[in-house]
Amino acid sequence: MILHLNQGIDHSVINSLKDKYQAIHFALGQKDVLVTPSKDKQVQAGDEKYVEQHWVMDSDIQLASSKYMPEKRQIEIANNLSIGGNTGNTLVITGPCSVESEEQIETSASFIHSLGIKVLRAGCYKPRTSPYTFQGLGLEGLKLLDKVRQKYGLKIITEVKDSSHIDEVIEYADIVQIGAKAMYDQGILKKCAKTQKPILIKRGFGSTLQEFVQAAEFVLSGGNPNVILCERGIRTFETKTRFTLDLCGVAYLKEYTNLPIILDPSHAMGYSYGVADLTRACIAMGIDGVLIETHPNPAVAKSDASQQLNHEQFQSLYQSMNAVAGAVGRKIV
Repeated sequence: MILHLNQGIDHSVINSLKDKYQAIHFALGQKDVLVTPSKDKQVQAGDEKYVEQHWVMDSDIQLASSKYMPEKRQIEIANNLSIGGNTGNTLVITGPCSVESEEQIETSASFIHSLGIKVLRAGCYKPRTSPYTFQGLGLEGLKLLDKVRQKYGLKIITEVKDSSHIDEVIEYADIVQIGAKAMYDQGILKKCAKTQKPILIKRGFGSTLQEFVQAAEFVLSGGNPNVILCERGIRTFETKTRFTLDLCGVAYLKEYTNLPIILDPSHAMGYSYGVADLTRACIAMGIDGVLIETHPNPAVAKSDASQQLNHEQFQSLYQSMNAVAGAVGRKIV
């Protein structure tokens, strides 16, 4: 249950209500908000005088629920650049899987800038499945991203792997990405709740939709309203593709949550030959953004080489996106 309290209530009363309902308390602008476990279905007798408005919820998908907020949240990334809301825009985010060198990220940034794309993705801390593969450049990579951001006026999204470097990522990133393997890390989630930067959460490949959105609730209930969901494929019985992109799940998220939704066809497919068609299918769903991996020379990429498009392939795909977006009343930005 979500409670919006009346203004001017003494802090001692708010704390008493918080303890009574075993609630999380945070400020939403000038308004004090309490979020109780969803098993609570009514305001207790005598407390009505403190409550301006309340919502009873079916599950612990609460602050992210379209029942609480029917309009999709609009999240500001920069001046004149936002995601979600009723803008009708589909944001394109692209770049290599990892920052590998100054030359590689410079070439990537120059390329996407030439297309008018505004957000560059690249990882600096890589949560790899094997300890014997490239783990990322770490802080050095973040500094290289900062360098091309300043040169080309781009915004940067990069991943946090664990809580040991989250402060560095928050400092350097314009959008903080919580990867699929870190979705359950409450230390990361709670730290991201203390900033107001946009947080993109990728769905764990074995996670239900309920678990996915409840990860977002950790950030929202900590006071950061700027959360973006990213569907990137789930593990099924199929072995011919890397994962299975859950478009049925995306339809659910569009209907029942108020958060912007981005799709990542690169990680879902796992092979470059299918990324373009899958991207167009994603855009046709009328989602808020796509996250696509592209590399100057995928054959020598140090991570996820098989799924990254080269620049020629990406440019061909990009040219086709506007037609698909226009067919469903959206615009590529």
